[in-house]
Amino acid sequence: MAPRISVLLPCFNHGGYIEDALGSVSAQTFQDYEIIVVDDGSTEPETAVRLAAVQARGTTVLRTENRGLPAARNYAARHASGDLFCALDADDRLAPTWFEKGMRLLDERPDLAFVSHLLETFGDEHWRWTPESCDLPSLLARNTVNGAALVRRGAFGAVGGYDESMRSGCEDWDLWLRLVEQGYTGAIIPEVLFHYRRRNDSMSRMMTAESSYAAPLERLIASHEAAYRTHLVDVLVSKEAEAVQLLREVSALTRDRITVLAPTLARALEERAAVSAKADRVRADLDREYQRDRLVLQAAELQREVAALRSSWSWRITAPLRRAYGWVRRSASP
Repeated sequence: MAPRISVLLPCFNHGGYIEDALGSVSAQTFQDYEIIVVDDGSTEPETAVRLAAVQARGTTVLRTENRGLPAARNYAARHASGDLFCALDADDRLAPTWFEKGMRLLDERPDLAFVSHLLETFGDEHWRWTPESCDLPSLLARNTVNGAALVRRGAFGAVGGYDESMRSGCEDWDLWLRLVEQGYTGAIIPEVLFHYRRRNDSMSRMMTAESSYAAPLERLIASHEAAYRTHLVDVLVSKEAEAVQLLREVSALTRDRITVLAPTLARALEERAAVSAKADRVRADLDREYQRDRLVLQAAELQREVAALRSSWSWRITAPLRRAYGWVRRSASP
């Protein structure tokens, strides 16, 4: 009997993380799933070793030449047998109740083609992503659906899956837009059910850099030009509201810096100066103690030398001469 959910898990040189991703799947409270791992032409030896171990434990591992993330996901989908797809990247994690809660909503709402969630990042950054709507105007303004959303197999196939030419990014955003444009609807569960790893070399960070983001974004807009023209006002209003919110956040951060951080920094600098002055005083006291101890040691050494000299044979032999010399000095005195 086919499983309800097929996890589509591409992997390109992320073998060091894949056990975390697979562990988050095995920890699901809803267990009717299969996992299709696609090695997208990995060149890293560690990844080959990790994937061989995964395959040895019974997980399906398919291998292809490197064709990019959307092609790897489509390849996994063609070999999957579930009614629902969940595209999980090899370095991310699912919350344990994601399948259970997503399945429950889809079973209750047959009108839904997909269901998403909120996410929380981990790794190099920590923040939450909390979208509220995934209707067409909201999706045109920003991608409000997570890549690991649950999507019905029929809807996925009806729009042709991922656009394999979008290797540089926005391929999941494009998928959700095509689904909604063709009349499919989705929903967002207002709960953090996904954990997204942020790394210095993560695709999302590299893709959203200004120099890299322009090309896939322009491609996305061109692919959905009619929808953008129809909802241009809604998109502009949404972007303006987003800009206002960002300005408010920047203002709040600036206010915090002025009212909280600046005085705290000033106090810290004063405390550091006080500690430094105290350290200088202690250092001077230690130097004086060192010099005193050195003089005491030198005096003790001289005393030992004098005592040794006076008890020596030569000191006793020359005693008459010293007495005669002392007598001569006293006689010569006026």
